[in-house]
Amino acid sequence: MKFIVSSSMLLKQLQAISGVLTTNNTLPILDNFLFELSDSEISVSASDLETTMTSRISVDMSEGEGSVAIPAKILLDTLKTFSDIPVTLDIDEGNFGVTLTAGEGKYRLAGQNGEEYPRVPPIENAASVSIESDILYQAISKTIFAASNDELRPVMAGIYCELSDEGTTFVATDAHKLVRYSRSDVKPEVSANFILPKKPLNQLRQILLHDEMPVSIEYSDTNARFTFRNITMTCRLIEGKYPNYSAVIPSSNPNRMTVDRQPFLNAIKRVSIFSNQTTYQVKFKIAGSELVLSAEDLDYSNEAHERLSCHYEGSDLEIGFNSKFMVEMLNNLGSDQVMLQMSEPNRAGLIIPVDNQNKEEDILMLVMPVMLGS
Repeated sequence: MKFIVSSSMLLKQLQAISGVLTTNNTLPILDNFLFELSDSEISVSASDLETTMTSRISVDMSEGEGSVAIPAKILLDTLKTFSDIPVTLDIDEGNFGVTLTAGEGKYRLAGQNGEEYPRVPPIENAASVSIESDILYQAISKTIFAASNDELRPVMAGIYCELSDEGTTFVATDAHKLVRYSRSDVKPEVSANFILPKKPLNQLRQILLHDEMPVSIEYSDTNARFTFRNITMTCRLIEGKYPNYSAVIPSSNPNRMTVDRQPFLNAIKRVSIFSNQTTYQVKFKIAGSELVLSAEDLDYSNEAHERLSCHYEGSDLEIGFNSKFMVEMLNNLGSDQVMLQMSEPNRAGLIIPVDNQNKEEDILMLVMPVMLGS
């Protein structure tokens, strides 16, 4: 088994899928890339058992067919040192030794039997939906930061996808903040809901950033498969029932403040420097057309106040928020202005973009308050 391929093309494809690899694998063979040669094309896979990514690459020349597992780190490190030159990989089908020839250099490394590499699980009785890559990228980027890191509550450590004939909704929450991102222009044929884990979505987001293309998503009760360009990613879904997120979104919010997003964001960043570094609490005091942001850290006698102009409808209000959560949310909104909807100092506040240019897109962000005086 032998093939010749461009070093830079091979490196680019290996880097695209290498984010799946982990350092503490339960199976030693998962420290390898799986190479499968067939019909002048190689399929290269990386897996951590939960997620498998495969890239198909055309080769310049090939002899024979078969599969071999090649150590990932040493192969990546070697390819990074080459300029764009043809490399030849010659695999001994008896002991799976790999000889890599590039220019005047010859390098040998020990491979393993590709038949021992874990197989990608089939997706049975799958339904599917097609989403443009830029939409999927936005959906992941605007929600994933709100997903929980609590391993004891795995259902909240992913993004909840709700597919219906009315559209598609992505939700993430960690019980302190929540983001709901909906698209009315993505309507699957079959209604479904499932929870996607964060790791493969982060990997997917990095690739989607660079290309515009349709992404096919196939899903069953246990797995989902994303297919685009020459890459396929299959991941195991998170099992369990997602919390009823709609129940925590307050429907009556008589106090509404509209403010320019960027000055608002910058002011929160400045004031939060002086806040208690445990609670990161910033107090919002809103009256008339004026917002006063304030923070203090009594342990170090630090204190800050900043005044902003805003448009406000409602009763005078003092409410505290975790500034880190507010900064994360405002960073992930692209509108020039945002509206903060509130009811009481102990009830969640809603942040929504004002004059969103995309009528097919609906974004709502919720943040729980920090009790003043705590």
